[in-house]
Amino acid sequence: MKAKVGDEGAVRAALGYARRAIGTADVPIGAVVLAPDGTRLAGAHNAREALGDPTAHAEVLALRQAARVHGDGWRLAGCTLAVTVEPCTMCAGALVLARVSRVVFGAWEPRTGAVGSLWDVVRDRRLNHRPEVVGGVLAAECAALLDDFFAGQRG
Repeated sequence: MKAKVGDEGAVRAALGYARRAIGTADVPIGAVVLAPDGTRLAGAHNAREALGDPTAHAEVLALRQAARVHGDGWRLAGCTLAVTVEPCTMCAGALVLARVSRVVFGAWEPRTGAVGSLWDVVRDRRLNHRPEVVGGVLAAECAALLDDFFAGQRG
């Protein structure tokens, strides 16, 4: 799918959350959930190390927050999830189960990506919900954040 007006801004907002993880042990990945009218419902960055929680990926944390404020229980129909990196299988499954309508992400992740790279969980025809996917929005900027983080980890 082609990016829509506002997708770049959504990924920029996710980058803002990702940058909050800089200087911590967590990989700097950020996510935001936008309501159907484009207002920001929630945002988060990875916090697995900080929380000691293997499920504390940016996407999952943002989906949890958004579900609390959106007003339709756990359903996020009409909402957009924007994230700096292609979601993994856990996050892809979570966004499908939350009924997110659109997924917009920055950098592709060929080793663990589950929205078109390694797997394509979100477009599996066996599932009852398949969100629209837009990848590669601000990809270089999103990838640079990860490259810097992992370069620092190596020494």
